[in-house]
Formats: sequence, structure tokens, C-alpha cells
Amino acid sequence: MELFNVYPLFEVNIVKGKGCRVWDDKGTEYLDLYGGHAVISIGHSHPHYVEMLTRQLHKLGFYSNSVINKMQQEFADKLGAISDYDDYNLFLVNSGAEANENALKLASFYNNRKRVIAFSKSFHGRTSAAARVTDNPMYTAPFSEGLDVTFLTLNDVDAVHAELSKGDVCAVIIEGIQGVGGIQLPTIEFFRQLRNACNQNDTVLILDEVQSGYGRSGRFFAHQYSGIRPDIITMAKGIGNGFPMSGLLINSMFEAVHGQLGTTFGGNHLACAAAIAVLDVIKEEALMENAAQVGAYLKAEIAAIPKIKEVRGRGMMIGIELDQPVKEIRTKLLYKEKVFTGVSGTHVIRLLPPLCLSMDEADIFLDRFKRVFN
Repeated sequence: MELFNVYPLFEVNIVKGKGCRVWDDKGTEYLDLYGGHAVISIGHSHPHYVEMLTRQLHKLGFYSNSVINKMQQEFADKLGAISDYDDYNLFLVNSGAEANENALKLASFYNNRKRVIAFSKSFHGRTSAAARVTDNPMYTAPFSEGLDVTFLTLNDVDAVHAELSKGDVCAVIIEGIQGVGGIQLPTIEFFRQLRNACNQNDTVLILDEVQSGYGRSGRFFAHQYSGIRPDIITMAKGIGNGFPMSGLLINSMFEAVHGQLGTTFGGNHLACAAAIAVLDVIKEEALMENAAQVGAYLKAEIAAIPKIKEVRGRGMMIGIELDQPVKEIRTKLLYKEKVFTGVSGTHVIRLLPPLCLSMDEADIFLDRFKRVFN
């Protein structure tokens, strides 16, 4: 049997990781400035994380959501405290796309509407509704094209008001910071006006913090720079440091109905052990503060490089836009300089390192990054 060939692959076989470094099967060391699509939040193979998962696996790996799992409540308590959303409810699932599917479903149950507003360059996942609210037609299969979605320009509040005033919009879904779209930031004023507009029209505001959340921006959620509180927040990526997990934070305005939502694997015992360990490390090692400090330093240093067009982002979520296609530069960074990075489109290099990236490691990256332009 062959693997279904949907991923273009680099010729690198990573077999080991520690902190912000990974090694291939030949023993070559790489600096990881991408964290496997922002998944590695506390660093590869963190000792507390490994110990928590190992200990739990020796006890119980899985049982279904038909029984009490006190680890879910322990996780919810810690998450509420660190995120300042302890008055919201938590529903645990497995992936960012699944979290967004459930958020859209809850919104439609709430106000019995069907149309959704999303934004240009958005990315919310590759499953049915999540792909439809993603601004890339190639992800949408014909059977889900019937979902009614309107795409608006990011930060255009007049367009939002015009659409919401029609009275048929179920939800507005927006990323805390657009990742795949090139590290595009909604303005603080736009977030605030969007919140007010949704309130005025009984429209559910969904904040997709799948990539921008979990401390990556220097705050627990990127939208918290604006001071707003959305109705539903979706999260994934860094929640389990590589263990598949995601969740929704749900305002108490939504009524929980037995059987309305469900999941087989979501919030299982191993996933909760991973997620609890992540929150422990983020708090004890002050990783949000580190992300803000080291991220600001990286942005400033990169912006000073002559060939850089623009640097965008917050914390450990940085987009570097060039006047030229970045494919060759990214390839040189990987194969010659031994640095993992990502891309957004054709002209943006995307940095999503573990939140524990040190100043020394930032300097190593800067030296190697500058060399690819010589």
C-alpha cells in the first residue's frame, strides 16, 4: 500500500527533538522556527510533558465520554484561570477544523440562521463547513458549495455593517491573526467595531484562535489585545504540543443539549494529560512573556535587513514579506542553513517557533537568515 500523495515533502526525516532543535535520521541538527505548523508550543520532548503522558499511559490511555473524566475538569479549571475565560464553558474535540465545524453548528442552532461572514485570505480548515469559510475554492468539494458564505475584506467595518443589517447572518468567523493568509492582523478598532456590530444584530462572533492562540501572540489569545470577548473561541495547534486535541470556549448564552454535539476521541485521558502539562509549562516558565519579548526582538532585527519589504505579527507569530518569491530562500534555509520555516503564499516566510525560543537561538536564526541573501 502507498500513502495517498497529498503532501509535497522535503527530503528530511526528523526522528528526534529537544526544545527548539530537531535532528534527522543522519544526525543532522536543525533549528526549528516553525514548530510543525505552530503545534509545538512548549518545545519538543519537554521533560514535564513526557512524564505526564508516560504516567497517564501506565494508568489509562482512553475511555469514552460516556463516563466521568475528572482530568477534563482539571484542564478546564487551569485553562479558565490562565486565559481569563473561567466563566465560559469548554467542549473538547480533536482538530482545528473540527472545532470550527462545531462552532458554526452551535451558532446556527442559536439563531436559526444559515449565512456566514468570513474574510479574504482566511483559513479555517479543510473539512466541510470549515473549508467553505476558508478563502480558497480548491478546498471546497462540490457537495458543500451550497453553504452560504460571504467573504469580506479584512478591517472593512462598513462592509460588515452592510451585510449584518440584512438580518440573515448566523455568524462572523475571524482569525485572531491570519496565519495562512500571510500573518495579517485585524486592527484593534476593527475587532471592537465587529463585536458591537454582532451584538446589535444578534450574530454570533467566532474567534478562530487555532494558530494565533495559546500564548503565541504574547497574550493567551491574540484577540485579547483588543479587549473584546467573542461568543465562541476555537483553539487547537499548541494545546497539546503535538498530541491531537482542540476545543471550544463557549459563552453561557448557548444552552447545552444532550446529543447536539459529540466526539469519540475528544478530551480523552491522554489528550488531557498532554494539555494539562502544556498549561503547567506555559505558566511556570513564563512562556507568554518570553514569546512577547523574543518575538519583538526578532521583528525589530528582521525589519532592519535591507531586502525585507515588511514584517508583521505579534510574539512568536511573524510574517516576513519580500519583494521576491520566497521558495528558494526557504529551501536554502532548510538544506544549507538547517533552519525550518514556513511560507504563506509566494512572498511571505512564516515563523512559528516554540514559545521557549531563547534570545541566543533568535540570534542564531538571524545570522543564518542573513546569510541566505548573500
